[in-house]
Amino acid sequence: MATALIKSPAIDPRHTCFRLEIRQSRIHRYGVYAQERIPARRKVIEYTGERISRRETKRRGQGRFTYLFTLDNYWTVDGAFGGSGAEIINHSCDPNLTMRRIRGQIFLYSFRKIRAGEELTVDYGFRCCLPCHCGSSNCRGIMCHV
Repeated sequence: MATALIKSPAIDPRHTCFRLEIRQSRIHRYGVYAQERIPARRKVIEYTGERISRRETKRRGQGRFTYLFTLDNYWTVDGAFGGSGAEIINHSCDPNLTMRRIRGQIFLYSFRKIRAGEELTVDYGFRCCLPCHCGSSNCRGIMCHV
């Protein structure tokens, strides 16, 4: 089974509210970084991609790298196809972003003030538990809610 590996990750400025960039991350492969200060409680970026069914989600979720975000009980958004760059945001147990589903769309908002140059992170909140290597002082060691 082929997996969707984003070879040239990029930020789509049509879906961002602040200047962001993708570069190497200490957490995992690439990360998204703020190029300017982001105030607390602000919409930062929309998570976009191809809308797929649960059956297709199960098939695509078997790969080594996945960029899947559950929208509701039926739909999932696959950021590997038509993603805004939000799919590159890494997990942290001490995140600076939170996800909100609003009228069939997924947005990431800042929890707190984010400094220019800081990596953007979100708690993935997986249902299944995978090892976490976020490096946060609050790291749970796993990427799921227990």
